[in-house]
Amino acid sequence: MQEIGFVVFPEFQVMGFAAITAFEVANLIAGERFYEVTLLSEHGGPVRSSAGFNVETEAFGDRSFDTLFIGAGHELHPASPKLTDYIRHAMTASQRIAAPCIGAFSLAEAGLLDGRRVSTHWQFAAELQARFPRLKVEQDRIYIVDGPIWTSAGMTATIDLALAMVEHDLGIEVARSVARKLVVYHRRTGGQSQFSALLELEPKSDRIQNALNYAKAHLRNELSVEELAEIARLSPRQFSRAFRAETGQSPAKAIEQLRVEAARELIGDGRHSMDEIAGETGFADRERMRRAFLRVLGQPPQTIRRHARAAAQTAA
Repeated sequence: MQEIGFVVFPEFQVMGFAAITAFEVANLIAGERFYEVTLLSEHGGPVRSSAGFNVETEAFGDRSFDTLFIGAGHELHPASPKLTDYIRHAMTASQRIAAPCIGAFSLAEAGLLDGRRVSTHWQFAAELQARFPRLKVEQDRIYIVDGPIWTSAGMTATIDLALAMVEHDLGIEVARSVARKLVVYHRRTGGQSQFSALLELEPKSDRIQNALNYAKAHLRNELSVEELAEIARLSPRQFSRAFRAETGQSPAKAIEQLRVEAARELIGDGRHSMDEIAGETGFADRERMRRAFLRVLGQPPQTIRRHARAAAQTAA
């Protein structure tokens, strides 16, 4: 059994409970109560969430947990001395400590992140690095496992972190079943970007959005301006002008970003060769893919693969 302590505080972010749901579903699929979750707070009793409802908690004490989860809020507040002491004690008493989103700040204040690689919500990454220069913030990671410390980006990345734990504890098949039950992708690798190219482009009209959706689903195609213009029901010239006006980029640049994003996901998955990935994502050959990675990400595909393998080995 894995006993999990989940730390909350006034105005904690409810999205963190998505991890608890992943553990709940894992119990159902495993056919046993493998995960036992206890809500914790500094003083115990009812704690109000950011959504306005209360949850009942147990006060910090001498009880040890296999995994300690540090909840997050919507705003940064210094950790209380009691929470800091509790986190430091957990470093020796727990097998792992997890901090989704800005929960990483609490770990940093306790001194647990010095010299470690860390992820957090992209909006707070620069501040975390500036305040705690001894750690290494990798702001483009969904989650990072560095020894006993597990950190992740914000919001739904909590699910990715929990699924990675389920895979570590119960195996990949159980984790896949949990993902299917939750109707989420299994699984975004830790090295995958926090950002979505489609979300970053933010087209304003349905026509341009439909063209981008089509492109993402047909990356093996040439995806010429003429092909995309036909989907948008515009002339090629009208399409190019409208696309740049709505996204600030040329169609070719946007398609390259979509291809790189898809290729990066496959690289992190670790089951395909570079040649297969290049063909699957429309780059035609690995050299074109390498040049595109350097333009978009500033590093070649092999570096992405090494990081993904290192993260998987650390988690194992």
